[in-house]
Parts: sequence; structure tokens; C-alpha cells
Amino acid sequence: MNDFANFLPRVHEQAPLVQCITNFVTVNDCANIILASGGSPSMSQDIREVEESVCHADALVCNMGAIDFVDSMILAGKKANSLGKPVVLDPVAAGGTQLRRDLSKHLLEEVHFSAIRGNASEIRFLAGQQAMGSGVDVSDVDVITENNLSDAIDIASGLARQINTVIAVSGALDIITDGTQTVILRNGCATMARITGSGCMLTSLIGAFCGATPENPFMATVSAMAAMGIAGELAEEKRLKNGTGNATFRADLIDAVFNMTEEQLRKGIRYEIYQR
Repeated sequence: MNDFANFLPRVHEQAPLVQCITNFVTVNDCANIILASGGSPSMSQDIREVEESVCHADALVCNMGAIDFVDSMILAGKKANSLGKPVVLDPVAAGGTQLRRDLSKHLLEEVHFSAIRGNASEIRFLAGQQAMGSGVDVSDVDVITENNLSDAIDIASGLARQINTVIAVSGALDIITDGTQTVILRNGCATMARITGSGCMLTSLIGAFCGATPENPFMATVSAMAAMGIAGELAEEKRLKNGTGNATFRADLIDAVFNMTEEQLRKGIRYEIYQR
């Protein structure tokens, strides 16, 4: 299972076209992270063209930050499902308001997602657990630590089995599971939480990796999350060396994805295969 790094050159070779239905706050960063990975972004979200657009795409990313485009997500998602193309969901603030609670459940009923990437509060809500998150941020109560890691894995893996998908929980500790196999990642840095859109960018990157390797969304998701975490570490090294702030960090993060090599990913990934 330790050939995660092999998925990076696949993205470079395949140059997947990733259609993103995402929010106006992060749309530019999502497009740029896909370009940095070697993919190509399409930001088509108008309900009048999303079905046609997804026919030409290799993957679809649905981001609930664009809550007013859920109908477009469902239409495009169903079309992608019928064509056998991977669909990735970012359930932004899924449990935060009644509207988001209702629409996140509706999305899961209407579309099959190859992977779902969210913070611990969002994933807990989707799994039917009480979640304490507010807005787009994870609650301090829900943050995954070494002490509650086993319980968090149980929740994520149970949801993965229930809806037959890959669940990726991002945070200081990342959990990726398909219900039968689980990987824990320990890459990244705290500054990633100090820029708007790091989670949205990560989900878009997962879309690119899944678009290049649709036959293995689990490994693709692990590889994408590891690449993002390592890129964060490289950007943090520059920030500390140069005394810059979060705006420069964001640019350095995207640059690190652009310049990342298979060897960097292989040497930099810090992971463990979870076994109960």
C-alpha cells in the first residue's frame, strides 16, 4: 500500500479536467491548485450547462460553500455517476444551519460520491453524530487528537461503509478510510488553517488525483492529501526563513504543489496504516 507517490506522475501524465462547483471565496485558489498539480480546471456551475460540461470532465468537485448551486451539483453529479466519473464532495459547514443540514443529506441521497473530504465536525454530522462546529471551522471539541483517534476512525469508517465511499477527515491528524482500509497522515502545518480556502483547495486536489486514477479513489485521496500536507510544510519552511505572512504562504503552498516531485512525496509522507 506504500506506493502513494506513484499517483502524482499519473496526474502529470493524464492532465485531468476537473469541473468544480465551488464558492466565490475560493474559486481562484481551487483553479490554481488544480493547475499546479498538472490538471486543468473548469469552474462551470450554471445549471443550464453543468450536464454538458461534466461530459468533457474527468472528475467533478462539489463544494457546499456554493450552497446556492446545490441543484447544479445534483444535476452534474447524477450525470457524472451515469458516465462512471468520480465525484468528490466538500460538505462545507454541513451541520451549521438547517439549510445545510437538509441539503447535505439531500446530496448524499441523490449523488454517489467517490470521496468526501471534510473537517471532523462536518464528517461527524454526515455520520449522524452530534457535531459542535460552527461556520466552516472545526469545533475544538471535535478536533482529532491521539486520545480520540480510534473513536474518530470508527465514525469515519462507519460512514464510508454506509454510503460506499472514501471518507477523508482533514486536520492536525488526517484520516482516510474506505471502511475496510484506513491510513493516518501526519503531514501539514498550523499555518494552513490561517489562509482562506486550504480545505477547498485540498478537495479540488483530491478531484484532480481521482480524475487521473478513477479506478482507485482511496489511494488517490491519500496521495492528494499527503501532497497537500507536504506542500504546507515546504511553504512553512519558507515563511519562517523569510519572515513572511499568510498571503505569501498561500502562494508558496501552490508553488510547492507545482514543483513537487514523486521523490519528494515518497520521502516526505508520514503515514501509518491503522490496524485495530
